[in-house]
Amino acid sequence: MAKPGRPGASKGKKGAPKGSGGKNKRSLAGRGPTPKAEDRTYHKAHKRKQLAERSAAKRPQAGAAPRRRPNDDNEYVTGRNSVLEALRTRIPATAMYIAQRVEMDDRVKEMLSLAHKRDLTVLEVTRPELDRMAGFDGVHQGVALKVPPYEYAHPQDLLEQVIDRGETPLFVALDGVTDPRNLGAIIRSTAAFGGQGVIIPQRRSAGVNSAAWKTSAGAAARIPVAMAPNLTNILKEFKKQGVFVLGLDGGGEVQMPDIDLADRPLVIVIGSEGEGLSRLVTETCDQIVSIPISAATESLNAGIAASVALYQVSTLRAQPDA
Repeated sequence: MAKPGRPGASKGKKGAPKGSGGKNKRSLAGRGPTPKAEDRTYHKAHKRKQLAERSAAKRPQAGAAPRRRPNDDNEYVTGRNSVLEALRTRIPATAMYIAQRVEMDDRVKEMLSLAHKRDLTVLEVTRPELDRMAGFDGVHQGVALKVPPYEYAHPQDLLEQVIDRGETPLFVALDGVTDPRNLGAIIRSTAAFGGQGVIIPQRRSAGVNSAAWKTSAGAAARIPVAMAPNLTNILKEFKKQGVFVLGLDGGGEVQMPDIDLADRPLVIVIGSEGEGLSRLVTETCDQIVSIPISAATESLNAGIAASVALYQVSTLRAQPDA
């Protein structure tokens, strides 16, 4: 007769012992230390951690450009003075946004009146929504204007249109100007001094965005901006069609008052404030012109340099013997 043993210690059919030494040994070993609450996907602390990480990822890094809402190709003119000026100059806006419970001063009242006259849609939105439209460093003051993406012309089309109208071409081309405010100022000066268009390269250049719209004070609605796939090639093509290319540079062989090509078809090329004209563009120019300035001033920014050059050309063209 078999000797009775302790319960659970008897052998099975294959002789394997049951209990702590059998096949359930791993299940008795335990699951290790309990995970932290923030690491448990079903815990509220985990959701708070994820939210904090997403918020940190959205914060702009030092020197980073303001971001726009994803999948939104529109630009937004923000700020009361800027929006009012844009409406007065009939910038082609598609909608106007006003913050809920915005303070109704005279500027806001005029904006609403102008928007009504233009049958422009006016939408009331929350301030966080306006914050997203304005970008991280934008100041909207409770108002924003949505403008569509800018449609660039082709440089050759601009030249042909000016020639067909019987006008003497006067264009401004930008070489490495990356500040949209300078672009806006140059568009404004081009309009003020009789120019017919601005040419920018496809790369290394500011585009017509909300900052350029604002600085141009509405001139961007009247002066076309053309985009050149390769600026040097476009300048060479213009030269073949009788257009002279003047480059602005501090070390130019001709000083601004002595331009002898002012009455000819012209493209005035403006370089960046730091690097000036690129080598290939310099070699393409018919003449390099400098603006005489005080020795205490190192250089002029692109917007001011373009204004001085355009003013001088327009003055010379207005003379009876020009």
